[in-house]
Amino acid sequence: MVAEAKKREIKEAHKRKKIMKERFKQEESIASAMVIWINEILPNWEVMRSTRRVRELWWQGLPPSVRGKVWSLAVGNELNITPELYEIFLSRAKERWKSFSETSSENDVEGVSVADREASLELIKLDISRTFPSLYIFQKGGPYHDVLHSILGAYTCYRPDVGYVQGMSFIAAVLILNLEEADAFIAFANLLNKPCQLAFFRVDHSMMLKYFATFEVFFEENLSKLFLHFKSYSLTPDIYLIDWIFTLYSKSLPLDLACRVWDVFCRDGEEFLFRTGLGILRLYEDILLQMDFIHIAQFLTKLPEDITSEKLFSCIAAIQMQNSTKKWTQVFSSVMKDIKEGDKNNSPALKS
Repeated sequence: MVAEAKKREIKEAHKRKKIMKERFKQEESIASAMVIWINEILPNWEVMRSTRRVRELWWQGLPPSVRGKVWSLAVGNELNITPELYEIFLSRAKERWKSFSETSSENDVEGVSVADREASLELIKLDISRTFPSLYIFQKGGPYHDVLHSILGAYTCYRPDVGYVQGMSFIAAVLILNLEEADAFIAFANLLNKPCQLAFFRVDHSMMLKYFATFEVFFEENLSKLFLHFKSYSLTPDIYLIDWIFTLYSKSLPLDLACRVWDVFCRDGEEFLFRTGLGILRLYEDILLQMDFIHIAQFLTKLPEDITSEKLFSCIAAIQMQNSTKKWTQVFSSVMKDIKEGDKNNSPALKS
């Protein structure tokens, strides 16, 4: 027994040593990459961002110290939002919160019913308490609670046509963890203005259907066996993809892994969100092939917590985002054209 215990102790010691060695190696790699990003890439952003060297370095994950800056530059600011503009919309949000608490008897404020606005504000309050609950930093009394509340409130005033939609709090929270408040709002508004995010957050069923149809073209191309298995149960992409896309994987994956997905999403755009989805399906393909409809749906809506960056990104790298000779954007355009012309037989997601 003593000998066995000694063996286990030695084995555990070796395991700890190996983990420490890998962690040290990772930290060295991050420190080395950080120097390159700060000294070489960021000062020459426009020239270097699309070079092979930078793209390869980007794929490996951004050092946390430069992550927010790179995300901001990659997302851009097509909306030309300034910190001053953020303050204006934040002031409006605060005025409305105040007026709602003072007068709930009015039927209409600025053309939108008080009931609707109050429901939206209540949803924000409720969602904030559900945002990364294990971190305890966004809940009431936490250091980032008010910042998250401010950004979401200001956004509902900035984009009343979109308003607040469940899931937005996770996106805003990830940005808050990496950027200053005003910069987080600027990135948040611009990110939600991208075609894919706008389609999902406005619940544009027609556009969402086109994204699902395009996704299924690549699903069938890359994972034909699993594709047919899902088809046999009539399991459609909306069952699992909506939640993944809504929160940009920040609710579905461990936070550090979600941030790495965001890194490459900022580099490659919407295509990478769907490539990540296929990477997850590839990673768990053998397990999913053994499951029925209910178990697949349950599994994909609550992924295992032990999912690692190395395994997932290895699976994502194996996914080919090219159908015959067409890339994502070309397939998406074809799907748009097919649906427009009513030729639904060419899009796998639309087959009955």
